Amino acid sequence: MARKGRAARLTERAAFRPPTGRTLEETSLTEQGLAAPEKKSGRILLIACGALAREILDIKEKNGLDHIDLTCLPAKLHLYPDQIVDAVDGAVAKHSAVYDKIFVVYADCGTGGALERKCAELGVEMVAGPHCYSFFEGNEAFAAHADAGEITAFYLTDFLVKQFDAFIWRPMGIDKNPELRDMVFGNYTKLVYQSQISDPKLVEKARDCADRMGLEFEHRHTGYGDLETTLSGWAG
Repeated sequence: MARKGRAARLTERAAFRPPTGRTLEETSLTEQGLAAPEKKSGRILLIACGALAREILDIKEKNGLDHIDLTCLPAKLHLYPDQIVDAVDGAVAKHSAVYDKIFVVYADCGTGGALERKCAELGVEMVAGPHCYSFFEGNEAFAAHADAGEITAFYLTDFLVKQFDAFIWRPMGIDKNPELRDMVFGNYTKLVYQSQISDPKLVEKARDCADRMGLEFEHRHTGYGDLETTLSGWAG
């Protein structure tokens, strides 16, 4: 058997092929999200943020949740939280006639309670918590950090470490105007990397992000936290 070239091996590592056979790449999850499977395989549909696709598919496979399908909205909606509610509303309307149950895998995510109100109106459940940083760590544990005075931390997940430039550096204009760095991050003291998987390369990349931001670095391995608990409960 011919030995694969370095470029081919790097391409394989960069992409993740979930059990459905669809290939996931962070860039496409950011820009397009993830379409529901063409052939319905379950009775439950999760409508999720694209930044959570890998984690959800891993939880599905780990727990044998084959009766659950997944579709994702573009992760870049987190840059425009005022658009999340309408996007979720449209996705629920699109799929509600096909699935017995639909769940929304978003926390509040900067919508100021509007997403919770919309989900209540639609009769669908969503993930509890203010944002993914909280439910990954566990909402109670995250709140305890806040109560202890951790209000000057900037958080990154696995996805955001991989997409640091696309989600943070470029949208804030720091790539073209480096002098903005201290203005943008001046009120933060440390970067907390919440890892979902154990990958030394991601830890080093997160440490580099902290250096670029001029912040101290802390690594916490959270795993999937309340996200896994919530999905398992929804699975029935």
